[in-house]
Amino acid sequence: MIDVLSNRVYRHLFTAQVIALVGTGLLTVALGLLAYQLAGDRAGAVLGTALAIKMIAYVVVAPIVGGFAGLLPRRAFLVAMDLVRAGIALFLPFVTEIWQVYVLIFLLQSASAAFTPTFQATIPDVLPKEQDYTRALSLSRLAYDLESLLSPTLAAALLSVIGFHWLFAGTVVGFLASAALVLSVLLPQPKQATATGGIYDKTTRGIRIYLATPRLRALLALNLSVAAAGAMVIVNTIVIVRGLLGRSDSDVALALACFGGGSMAAALVLPRLLDRLADRTVMIPAAAALGAILIGFASLVGAEGGIPWGALLAAWALLGVGYSAILTPSGRLLRRSAEAADRPALFAAQFALSHACWLVTYPLAGWLGSSAGVPVTLTVLGAVTLLGTALALRFWPAEDPEVLAHDHSDLPHDHPHRLKHPVRNGRHAHAYMIDDLHRRWPSSN
Repeated sequence: MIDVLSNRVYRHLFTAQVIALVGTGLLTVALGLLAYQLAGDRAGAVLGTALAIKMIAYVVVAPIVGGFAGLLPRRAFLVAMDLVRAGIALFLPFVTEIWQVYVLIFLLQSASAAFTPTFQATIPDVLPKEQDYTRALSLSRLAYDLESLLSPTLAAALLSVIGFHWLFAGTVVGFLASAALVLSVLLPQPKQATATGGIYDKTTRGIRIYLATPRLRALLALNLSVAAAGAMVIVNTIVIVRGLLGRSDSDVALALACFGGGSMAAALVLPRLLDRLADRTVMIPAAAALGAILIGFASLVGAEGGIPWGALLAAWALLGVGYSAILTPSGRLLRRSAEAADRPALFAAQFALSHACWLVTYPLAGWLGSSAGVPVTLTVLGAVTLLGTALALRFWPAEDPEVLAHDHSDLPHDHPHRLKHPVRNGRHAHAYMIDDLHRRWPSSN
C-alpha cells in the first residue's frame, strides 16, 4: 500500500492531509473546552449548534465552490483555503461571545468545504492508475481513523503542560504546514469544464451529474447507510457506556477505538480485495451487514435486559469494518463517473450530499437515544441502514460496465464526437459519463 508514497507529489499531499487532520483534531478538543468556558453547563448545546453549523456549511458551500473550483489554479486555490483556515483558527482563542464562535466556525468550515473536495479531486489526477488510486484511498481512510485515535491523546498530553487556548496554535501550525506542502509541488491542472450557462448551471453541475449516474445514486443511498450506522456509534456510545453500563471514560474511548480499529483493519485489506472484486460486490454487502449488526445487537439488548460489554466491543468493531468497506471505495466510483474537468464539481457534490445524510442521522440518533431508548434507536437506525442498502440495490445494476453502447441521433454525422467514436449499427460505444453530450444514462435495452 505504501508504494504509492514513492510518488513525490502524492507523498507531499498525503503528508499535508495528515498534518491538517491532526490540527483539526486539536481544534475539536479546544473548541469543546472553549464552549465550556463560555457557556458552562450549556456547553453541550453550544457544541451541538456548532456541529449543525458545520454540516450546513458543508452542504451549502461545497456545491457552490465546486462549480467554480475547476476554473481556478488548483494549487493556489488549495493554499489560499489553508491560509484562510489558519487565519480563522488564529482568532478563536480571543472570542468572548458564543455568537462569535458560531460565525468563526461557519467561516472555517466553509473554507474546509471548499478545500476538501478540491483536494480529493486532485488525487485521481496525481495517481491515474486505478490500482494506485485505490491504495491512496485506503491510506486516506487510515489517516482519518488514526487521527480520531491519536489527536485526543496528543491533546491530553499538551493540556498537561499548556492551557487549552494554545491548542488553537497547533491548528494554525497544521494548516500552515499543509499550505507549505501543497505549495512545494506542482499539481496537474485539468482542462476546464466545457459547461456553459450561468451560476445556477455551474453550481448544480456536480449534483446533476451525480443524480443522473446510477452507480452514484446508489452511492448516495449507501451514504445514508453509513451515516445511520456512524451516527449510532458517534452519538450514543457515551450514552451506552456511561449511562447504561456505568463504565468509565476510558471504556468510552475503548469502544470508540474498537470502531476505529475495525475501520483501519478493513482499510488495510481493501486494496487487495478490490483488485479482485467489483466495488458493488464489496459495498452493498457491507451496508447490509451494518443494518444486520445494528438490529441484531438491538435484539440482544432486549433479550438480555442489559448490554454485554464484550458484545458491544465486537459489534462496534464490525460496524467499523462495514463503515470503511463503504467509504473507502467511494472515490473510485466518483473517478469512474466524470471527466477530469468535472471531478471537482462531482467530489463537491459527494461532499455535500453525504454530509446532508449526516445532518439527518445525527439529530435522529440523538433524539431517539434520549427519548426512546437504546434498543429502539438501534432498530430504527438499522432499518434506515437497510433502506439505504435496498435503494442501492435498486439503483446500481449488477452489470455496470464502463463502456456503454448508445446513439447520438441529436448530433450531426460530422460532429467531432461521432467522428472520434465510429458508429456501428446506429450506435457507438465508449466509457460513458454524464456531460454536455451525454445528459441521460442510456437504456440497458
